[in-house]
Amino acid sequence: MRKFDEASRAKKKARIQLPLNPDNLSSEKLLELEALVGRSLKEGYLPCPVAWKIARQAGVSRLAVGEVVDRLGIRICDCQIGFFSEEKTVYSDPANQDTDVKLLEELKTQDETDQLTCAKVFDISRNFRLKPLTVSHHAGALGLKIQQCQLGCF
Repeated sequence: MRKFDEASRAKKKARIQLPLNPDNLSSEKLLELEALVGRSLKEGYLPCPVAWKIARQAGVSRLAVGEVVDRLGIRICDCQIGFFSEEKTVYSDPANQDTDVKLLEELKTQDETDQLTCAKVFDISRNFRLKPLTVSHHAGALGLKIQQCQLGCF
């Protein structure tokens, strides 16, 4: 995986504007959050599920964790919906043809209203009792774009 250097940070800032300190945390709370993030790294990266756990443990939003991660120059890995993977999924899987029609309709409806967000993928996965990654793969097979990472990564 690549390091989250200044060039990467500038490229991301051109696409995404994360508010500084989105939860308006105190200096002490920010330091605690930074320390928790630092202790949770796996080979220098922060896995997405671990970032969610940190947010829950610290009682802050996922976006606040994402902002701290960005500020520290750390990359998120192991996205729960398949972003950042080195090997891209091939979407010509014939099994996709057997997909629940209601799931496909729901994905298309969300995409038409520009509401196919990371959070919505998780909602849909719960409603259809599927893994978020499975829902994301079906969205990809339909050529749909998922927006608004809950950690602010995309």
